[in-house]
Amino acid sequence: MTSESQNLQHVSQNKTFGGWLKQYTHASETLNCTMRFSIFLPSVATAEHPVPAVYWLSGLTCTDENFSQKAGAFRVAESLGISLIMPDTSPRGDDVADDDNYDLGQGAGFYLNATQPPWNTHYRMYDYVVQELPGLIESHFPVSDVKSIAGHSMGGHGALTIGLKHPEQYRSISAFSPITHPMMCPWGQKAFAAYLGNDKETWRQYDACELLKQGKAALPMLVDQGDADNFLNEQLKPELLKAAAEQHDSPLELRMQSGYDHSYYFIASFIDDHLHFHAGYLLTDRH
Repeated sequence: MTSESQNLQHVSQNKTFGGWLKQYTHASETLNCTMRFSIFLPSVATAEHPVPAVYWLSGLTCTDENFSQKAGAFRVAESLGISLIMPDTSPRGDDVADDDNYDLGQGAGFYLNATQPPWNTHYRMYDYVVQELPGLIESHFPVSDVKSIAGHSMGGHGALTIGLKHPEQYRSISAFSPITHPMMCPWGQKAFAAYLGNDKETWRQYDACELLKQGKAALPMLVDQGDADNFLNEQLKPELLKAAAEQHDSPLELRMQSGYDHSYYFIASFIDDHLHFHAGYLLTDRH
């Protein structure tokens, strides 16, 4: 038994639509703390038949439970035979650096690798999502290495940047209300300055618009954005993502949804579309 499996602790489970939603904690070597994640396993998932997965990255202030409790994704995930992997949004613990504001520190990891103290001791969510968590999942659950990535708000930023930088690992990318250009919005500027320092050249690697300006995206992208979102103009800026994608004819479908806000009511309204979108790439052989 590996140290990883010894550290994997089962917290809870619930049967839903024939599959199982399970929650675990484990000692993360990447983040130097105990991390929690949730996983949905459809009923067809067995050791002999591992299933593909969608990794879901949540937004500011969220945990692994926001998506599992509010998105209404399990009926379709079960029908498609797809696993859902839901990590927490940041390292947590009494000895983990934090901030009094909601948009920095615990609950606000921004899916990057911090280089500045005190954040660099724990805040390495980029490596956690790209390397440690998939390794853990694929080693201990009937889940294959065929995967896509999705997220909301800060997590939409994470899904876009991670998927764009690792097309060899993922089949497709989707996002709800993503922070598309963090270098050019208050949330991103505050987090990047704290986590990465004042050299803005180091920020570009975690900015979806900047990545798209460098060349054509290798993966298909679906983005939904509500036009009644309170954060639309100041923080999210989907028009800049569209413009950046158009520079090299990147495969982006941006859908502006009339009347929808930033909440999980919005996500629940369109999550079926996103899962079917990913299934089109996860359940077919890569060309």
